[in-house]
Amino acid sequence: MNKYRTHNCSELTINNSGENVVLSGWVNKKRDHGNLLFIDLRDNYGVTQCITEKDKPFFKDLEKMQLESVIKINGVVNKRSPETVNKELKTGEIEIIIKSYEMLGTCKELPLPVFSDQEYSEEIRLKYRFLDLRRKKIHSNILLRSKVISFIREEMNKIGFVEFQTPILTSSSPEGARDFIVPSRLNPGKFYALPQAPQQFKQLIMVSGFDKYFQIAPCFRDEDARADRSPGEFYQLDLEMSFVEQEDIFKVVENLLSKVFKKFSKKKFLFEKFPRISFKESMLKYATDKPDLRNPLEIFDLTNIFERDDVKFEIFKKLVKSGSIVRAIVTKNTHMKPRSFFDNLDKWAKSEGASGLAYFTFEKNTDIEAKGPVGKFFSPQALKEIMNITSAKIGDSIFFSCDKETNVLQLMSSAREKIASDLNLVDENVFAFCWIVDYPMYEKDKITGKIKFSHNPFSMPQGDENKIDFKNPLNIKAYQYDIVCNGTELSSGAIRNHKPELMYKLFEIAGYDKREVENKFKGMINALNFGAPPHGGIAPGIDRIIMLLANEKNIREVTLFPMNQTAQDLMMNAPSEISEKQLKELNISLKKK
Repeated sequence: MNKYRTHNCSELTINNSGENVVLSGWVNKKRDHGNLLFIDLRDNYGVTQCITEKDKPFFKDLEKMQLESVIKINGVVNKRSPETVNKELKTGEIEIIIKSYEMLGTCKELPLPVFSDQEYSEEIRLKYRFLDLRRKKIHSNILLRSKVISFIREEMNKIGFVEFQTPILTSSSPEGARDFIVPSRLNPGKFYALPQAPQQFKQLIMVSGFDKYFQIAPCFRDEDARADRSPGEFYQLDLEMSFVEQEDIFKVVENLLSKVFKKFSKKKFLFEKFPRISFKESMLKYATDKPDLRNPLEIFDLTNIFERDDVKFEIFKKLVKSGSIVRAIVTKNTHMKPRSFFDNLDKWAKSEGASGLAYFTFEKNTDIEAKGPVGKFFSPQALKEIMNITSAKIGDSIFFSCDKETNVLQLMSSAREKIASDLNLVDENVFAFCWIVDYPMYEKDKITGKIKFSHNPFSMPQGDENKIDFKNPLNIKAYQYDIVCNGTELSSGAIRNHKPELMYKLFEIAGYDKREVENKFKGMINALNFGAPPHGGIAPGIDRIIMLLANEKNIREVTLFPMNQTAQDLMMNAPSEISEKQLKELNISLKKK
């Protein structure tokens, strides 16, 4: 018999009544009732109530004991009286009458409470993460993470995928985020990079003749933190398949994610078949390529309306003539909303850096009219045309913004979320998945004006390669796709470009000559010249999947040992300085500021 426990803190029931048992765990709570002392003993599995009377020789020691001390208890299982049963605990029908105890691990004064999930400062939580992880909510999140990853592995194996581990020390990539750089001791003056993703390696696996690969892959990017992005490192379900088209990837991923989300959450699916939305349509209707489809609000282009002679809204008309665009959102049946609802949205827009949100409500007396600050500038005919474009009805309201495209899209994307929140339009009890497809291969750099890759440079362009109009690269679409759930991008993927000559041509448009491509992507370009199959893949983010399943807003709540906002590990004191000896071994000298 294990000397520390005969059972864990979640196992005992009334069927064990009268048994002598041994339990070990942390002192979760104490309740002193004078003649009786109640101790809630907690381990990884649950909580068991233990009880002792005042006349016991160890009563005072237990009474003074610091919470979170680790103890072993010898005792007898006792059935609780009906009025004292705790239905919230698996062990709520019994308690342990303590016969003796042993101190296994003392605890100092706690820097944060463990028995509650109350908010605490990030600095304290991360510095004492080992305590934070004992708390019920985050402990459950981390266990959920483990279960989800195990389930994913099982499902991938069932459908013929094989798991490989790709290198962690690799070469730096000219595309994407900043690399984490690692100096080479054996090759002075040269550096490895930690992989931003196993992109090239997983393609090389396909070239090597393996058909279906997956990996729960660690990825490293020197990026700033966000609520849905850890600074430094994250994990993704990396997968790649040979001899596939875009729909083959969709079928695998939809089936897998449907199983995962249905197994680990009680929320319903808004769409059983994930909608396909083109990048162009998504940017028009939602002003983002990460739309939250739980939100029913759509955005409409009203730019042409302000070219009409019977629209007298001169501020917008002048802006449109100078190249600005107009986008609008319609809210259904909001004519009874107080003036404050509209004015508050206008104030909110100004707080976001915009000039405001113009608005009016459709009414009808003898003809269609617009009630609101700018309503008088629109003729009945213009209003009818707006209603036709937006499918608005009498009693609906419209909010619109005019500015340069980038500014309008940023504001309207946020406004769509803000208005839906104010009107309580989003159903929090559903998952709304969708695919964003048909990404442009290239875009113009907003600062330099040069052509650059908009997404993944290793993607296959759409259409017959002999008929692609390389002279107009902004018109080229790629077999690139994102999967989005509830406004969160879970992953990007693509059908890969497996033809070296086509790759040279595409990189040349983005400013890379042949020698540079061969230098930066030597391993992959070389491999593609030795018979590469058509292949494609995707890599859904594990952290973001768990965030959605756990209904968390911050990725820190589903990550075992996260860094803070400035990419510091407060618990392990990383990053830290290294010794002169280590620097000398690496042939590195530091330039002090």
